[in-house]
Amino acid sequence: MHTENGFDYDVAVVGGGPAGLTSALYTTRLGLDTIVIDRGGGRAAMMRETHNVIGIGEEISGNELLQTAREQIQGYGAEYQRGLVEDVTPLGDDVDDGYRVSTGEESYDVCRVVLAMGFTDNRPEPPLPPTGRGLHYCLHCDAYMFVDNPVYVMGTGDAAAYVAMIMLNYTDDVDLLTRGEEPEWSDDTATMLEHHPVDVVTAEITGMNKGENGWLESFEFDDGQVRAYSGGFPMYGSDYHDDIVDSLDLERTDDGAVAVDEHGQTSVAGVYAVGDLTPGHNQIPVAMGEGANAGIAIHKELRAFPRSLEEIEAQGSVTDADVPSISSTLASTAVDHESNAGASDDRSKTAADD
Repeated sequence: MHTENGFDYDVAVVGGGPAGLTSALYTTRLGLDTIVIDRGGGRAAMMRETHNVIGIGEEISGNELLQTAREQIQGYGAEYQRGLVEDVTPLGDDVDDGYRVSTGEESYDVCRVVLAMGFTDNRPEPPLPPTGRGLHYCLHCDAYMFVDNPVYVMGTGDAAAYVAMIMLNYTDDVDLLTRGEEPEWSDDTATMLEHHPVDVVTAEITGMNKGENGWLESFEFDDGQVRAYSGGFPMYGSDYHDDIVDSLDLERTDDGAVAVDEHGQTSVAGVYAVGDLTPGHNQIPVAMGEGANAGIAIHKELRAFPRSLEEIEAQGSVTDADVPSISSTLASTAVDHESNAGASDDRSKTAADD
């Protein structure tokens, strides 16, 4: 594909989670030729059920949610490709020179780039229950599941201690498992723990018991204890997928997230970041909102009209031959799409004729 301005695509989205796919949804529906390059996997793909997404029921898995989203953006005219982006390189010194996005096998020249690679949660050593069946990484998503149930939190740092105390809002049975490691939380946190009914279990886990449905029932410990749990949260940090972030030398926050403005613009003009790669709550609705903001911002940067007074002076008036500015490929897809106003008129006429 070649856009009207000579690039392969207007926008390349690196990553195919909720944030990246929402960015692509907006850029495509706002008339920009868009490619999504997705390595697969990710946090959302691990979800057995979807929580906290209004209008989406618990029975929808993360993979089903993502598959529907991929089909949506492709239906609007975006291209989706499985692959690992290895490099993003500026094509010049000016933002309008664009970027080259390379997968090792293919490369694409684009006007704007959206980074949506997210991060990977660090897993503790086994024995562990299956993810989503007693092993959970998102308190905001899953605390509701454990109301009035026995819960564990694994870890030795301040984050683990705080999550254990937070879970007391939902249940009176919370254990903090250090798994034989020395606690690393601060003295202040230790004092807080002493004043909350959280049991700190220092023994290492040696075994695990699951029910017939695959859910965790209990852990066995090297001191002979067997303690029942419905599930819990490992708190061992996460690793950003940040090779491209480093190569572009993007500004980062103190905790390693990519620094962005309210539209997702990074410290490098023309490069946006959305979702778990950026500061804020790691939630699907939040990621979708960030993706939408970035998509709209990119549309405003790249849309041809209205021409400014300076552009009119340099290029002249907009003529009938100049409009519309949407590419012929996207225009054809939009006209044929079931949501097109013309298609709706045709359906109404057909219904009236019947």
